[in-house]
Amino acid sequence: MHRNWRELISPKRLELDPKTASRFFGKFACEPLERGFGVTIGNALRRILLSSLQGAAISSVKIDGVLHEFSTIPGVREDVTDLILNLKEVRVKLHGEEPKTVQVEKAGEGVVTAGDIICPPEVEVLNPESHVASLSKDGKLSMEMQVKSGKGYVPAERNVEEDDPIGVVPMDAMFSPIRKVNYVVSQARVGQITDYDKLTMEIWTDGSVQPEDALAYAAKILKEQMTIFINFDEEPEVEPKEEVEEEPKLNDNLFRS
Repeated sequence: MHRNWRELISPKRLELDPKTASRFFGKFACEPLERGFGVTIGNALRRILLSSLQGAAISSVKIDGVLHEFSTIPGVREDVTDLILNLKEVRVKLHGEEPKTVQVEKAGEGVVTAGDIICPPEVEVLNPESHVASLSKDGKLSMEMQVKSGKGYVPAERNVEEDDPIGVVPMDAMFSPIRKVNYVVSQARVGQITDYDKLTMEIWTDGSVQPEDALAYAAKILKEQMTIFINFDEEPEVEPKEEVEEEPKLNDNLFRS
């Protein structure tokens, strides 16, 4: 029975390209894999990376003087719909599990960016240069936003809370910290045999998670999902004992004088 998996080759190397590595990008090469396993593993990890990793996002906004998302704000170039679209581009990292409230208080002519968001210690803005709004000389923007954690894409209607006060506008939220994933399968060599796979994966993140950690989390999720299918306990492999050759005994009569 154990020959089903013990006689398959297992990958011996997983390398991160140091020349291109950053908090936003990682290129990984894994080899050797059995033929066909490159596509199987690469596709599974890609789908998990894009859909199942936890992240944080702005899930709702309350703007002073605004009752719904089709309103306009005096002194602000963007209407509420455009403002919400800009807020969706703001990437945040939440240190902890509980939702947190962040604020913007800005008045006078100028540009409001994600760096102007006032955050508690548990919230970190990852792209402070991201444009939020443009104010005229008499413009004023005062708003509160809720930041919470989740996974994948969550539409606005699922971000509605029962105790939300009037004027809170729920937002579509993209919680995934993964922006993009590519994988390529090529040939790998083991000795003189080239009939193996090499899996190369490229992972782009929003900076809230390191690419190598994201890959590890995805592999852990895949492992946990597969465990239920194993219906037996694996017996430990017994290594054969090495036989020690005994030195031949000399006839005692040879030592008699």
